[in-house]
Amino acid sequence: MKGSELNEIRSQFLLEDDIHFLNHGSFGACPRAVFDEYQRIQLELERQPVRFLGREFRERMAGARTALAAYLGADADDLTYVPNATTGLNIVARSLNLKPGDEVVGTDHEYGALDRTWSFICGQTGARYVRAPISVPIASADDVVEQAWSHVTERTRVLFLSHITSPTAVILPIAALIAKAREAGILTVIDGAHAPGMIPLDLDALGADAYSGNCHKWMMAPKGSGFLHVRRDVQHLIDPLVVSWGWESDEPSASQFVDHHEWQGTRDISAFLTVPAAIRFMEENDWPTVAKQCSNLLHDFVPQILAATGQAALTPDSTKWFTQLASFAIPADDWQGLKIRLYDEYKIEAPTIWWNNKTLLRISVNAYNAAEDLSSVVDALRNLLLS
Repeated sequence: MKGSELNEIRSQFLLEDDIHFLNHGSFGACPRAVFDEYQRIQLELERQPVRFLGREFRERMAGARTALAAYLGADADDLTYVPNATTGLNIVARSLNLKPGDEVVGTDHEYGALDRTWSFICGQTGARYVRAPISVPIASADDVVEQAWSHVTERTRVLFLSHITSPTAVILPIAALIAKAREAGILTVIDGAHAPGMIPLDLDALGADAYSGNCHKWMMAPKGSGFLHVRRDVQHLIDPLVVSWGWESDEPSASQFVDHHEWQGTRDISAFLTVPAAIRFMEENDWPTVAKQCSNLLHDFVPQILAATGQAALTPDSTKWFTQLASFAIPADDWQGLKIRLYDEYKIEAPTIWWNNKTLLRISVNAYNAAEDLSSVVDALRNLLLS
């Protein structure tokens, strides 16, 4: 990515200039044009809240769902907005009628908040949450499928997988596992927090029973915008997290699923309504090309980062396994101290994660990043790991 192109794109974001911001994966960063639209919608809400929420809510939300559904390869009637993927997955987990002896199978690469969700639900119901170990370095997709599926038994009711894992930043081969689960009559629940905006999605073709993702990460929409997609033939299993006027609606729409989940009482829906603007921003800036450039930049620096750490890569160096997000093993036990020193001494904003008794450093690269940001990581690691 040329410097002039970088400056032009970086100027469209609101990030502080003196930080090497390599943590887009946690909360995203909203472009100025998208954020301006967000504030415009919020101001419109405040100027006439009764008209906005009382008269126009359904139409506005339908428009936002339609735009998002087209982007995701889904039907708008099978989709509802939620504040984040964790909320969407909690809706699903709390709805399932798990019984003592039932099993939910995930992997040991799942997001910690969702590990806690399933542990809580299983503790309440007497079911069992099984975390299938997926060994690293990962060798092949077949190995991942085999290791995950080896923990499926006749008691397995749910297969829970991340599309892109949070701690290890691995694109899991979920399509093959979804197909195997469907054949076995097992419900598939997918944590798609990092996938939308980073890798192409066609939810209808993918065929997961439930898929929840974020719009405020790699789609760059405002914070608090995510979605839950549920296959039509299993929507009857999913209860609303908040029962409100959509339950047994006096004015039902074409989708009972949307009626049950969309209206939750008074709340600011501006982040949801801004998602179409985020999609337009990506279209206007040829985001597939931008994303490829970002992926190439990250992959270019993988050998240098690995040399600085002296550790093996978690996956093969291929876009099959990671694109704009990658995690690296760091030979340091004080994972929290490492994060503090990276920020305080080198102005690097990047998360460190304690995973399977290893410290991981996760690096995100988006359009506002440049080679200088990655070089700062290499230099910092060389200095910190020698000290």
